[in-house]
Amino acid sequence: MLISDYDYDLPAELIAQEPLAARQESRMLVVDRRDTSLMDSRFAELPQFLRRGDLLVLNNTKVFPARLLGQTETGANIEIFLVKEVSDATWEALARPARRLKPGKKLIFGAELTAEVVDRSSDGQVFVRFDGGGDLEAKLDEVGRTPLPPYIKRDHLNADTDRERYQTVFASRRGAIAAPTAGLHFTPEVLDQIKAAGVEIAEITLHVGYGTFEPVRATDLAQHTVSAESYDIDEATADVMEKARLGNDRIVAVGTTTTRALESNLSEFGNFTAGSYSANLTIRPGCRFKAIDALLTNFHLPQSSLLVLTSTFGGHELIMDAYHHAVRERYRFYSYGDCMLIV
Repeated sequence: MLISDYDYDLPAELIAQEPLAARQESRMLVVDRRDTSLMDSRFAELPQFLRRGDLLVLNNTKVFPARLLGQTETGANIEIFLVKEVSDATWEALARPARRLKPGKKLIFGAELTAEVVDRSSDGQVFVRFDGGGDLEAKLDEVGRTPLPPYIKRDHLNADTDRERYQTVFASRRGAIAAPTAGLHFTPEVLDQIKAAGVEIAEITLHVGYGTFEPVRATDLAQHTVSAESYDIDEATADVMEKARLGNDRIVAVGTTTTRALESNLSEFGNFTAGSYSANLTIRPGCRFKAIDALLTNFHLPQSSLLVLTSTFGGHELIMDAYHHAVRERYRFYSYGDCMLIV
């Protein structure tokens, strides 16, 4: 298939710029693959769509303030977006404007945080090494900003009001540069209701990185690959997932990152296996899902790898119909928007 087959028209006003005051009040479109039906619902009603014996799997990654605004030593304004730590105090980063950041350039992000450009790649990414001394994590927390997607507009001069809200309530392991947004709808109360309904909850960790949102550059999806991302599954989680798989209990993935981690793990090992691994599976048409039975996900950008993944799971025609329905019914889209449950 062609990436152009995953296009749809979205009015700009449907791109959610602010989160709802109450997380659980998001709308939820329920997509049933068996009878190809669509039903408008609310996320607060999610427990009603789960069954006793289901296993709900969350991604407990925690977003850190990876966006840094500063100046070069000559006073030019620059912005870098930390992507991945490649060695102690050295990070791969996206930069704007990248052309100014040549090796040797000094960067200043405040009195307590400076860095030097040590290398740059052919595709415009840079590698920066932060000056030693002190707690780098604490310094990033002090001067960094929440790494929001570019379609969410914020005034750089205002306070970073998204730091708490652009985070799931179960986030515990720091390392993501974007939130696993399907998890943003949960509250402790909803999680308690799910447990009370006889649904087990497990957690994995996949630190959301650039591979999750990098653009699809291939016209033909057969030529498309998604960059690998590291993930962790502990022994207890692997055991409970393997028990669910062997017992034919439904595994309900919360988010595309959880899906990619579980499908990569089962595809590589044949059973759920604990450890730290690389999710290098590109999910595209023709992929057979082995790990998950249902998926909770937000609405994704046109012609994106996340929309390809979602429609591969739900069926291309049905999911594109669901997106057109969501546009007609004025659902809120993207990170701070509403969600879809595919069963």
